[in-house]
Amino acid sequence: MNKTVLEMNDITMQFGGVVAVNSLTMHVDQGEIVSLIGPNGAGKTTAFNVITGVYPPTNGNVFFNGNKIVENYPHGKMKKLYAGTDNGKYTEHIEPTPDQITRLGIARTFQNIRLWKSQSVFNNVLIAKHMLRTSNVFTATFHLNAAEEKRQREETAELLNILGLYEVRDNNCTSLPYGLQRRLEIARALATKPSLLLLDEPAAGMNPQETIELTDFVGKIRDDFKLTVCMIEHHMDLVMNISDRIYVLNFGALISQGTPAEVQSDPSVISAYLGEDENA
Repeated sequence: MNKTVLEMNDITMQFGGVVAVNSLTMHVDQGEIVSLIGPNGAGKTTAFNVITGVYPPTNGNVFFNGNKIVENYPHGKMKKLYAGTDNGKYTEHIEPTPDQITRLGIARTFQNIRLWKSQSVFNNVLIAKHMLRTSNVFTATFHLNAAEEKRQREETAELLNILGLYEVRDNNCTSLPYGLQRRLEIARALATKPSLLLLDEPAAGMNPQETIELTDFVGKIRDDFKLTVCMIEHHMDLVMNISDRIYVLNFGALISQGTPAEVQSDPSVISAYLGEDENA
């Protein structure tokens, strides 16, 4: 049995009186591609933001490779406002920043492409790789980090070559076709050497051919880089073709989980996406 890489327990995210995610419990095992799906506004990206330190959860915890990395509980003003479940179950306050989460080995892409628009393809990836550098102001000032910089530039070139972006390395990133910009964003995430890759709607805005190519691409990088992947996606063909397991959110609550075949035939999932039959 593969070890569990990511584990979320009773995650609730409440903004004022609005419960965006309500007691979400899920796990992702080593080497899996797991998809988190649901209608718009279901709470999917909010769940990713909790994992990556953008938001501390209102309640619940997150484990990565068996270590607790996030935990919170309703306190302060939220103690009276809290409308979620599992109140009183959690007692610690662990609130890492996004850069600390990245250094642990979790990288992500975003729903809207967030490239450094003034920089080349090469520099977009190299800057991400600087996240791992060991130099400081002193060593940089006196150029004592030359060997590390050389190594990171070589690793950036190798990564771009593997991902089919080397030929456009000197181009401004905004000059790339949309599908290659998405690929560049994934390359930038891979530059931080993650073991868990979170993809937030990687096929958004892609045409059918680009989506097919992305399906193959995600499977390839999972295998080549020995990654575990958790993905938010609305393209159901992509989700059903590539996922080992699927979790389904609706209005912040988990309504279904299982293999693609199990989820696809679940009446609650069909209802969430298509609506109730008024004549039933």
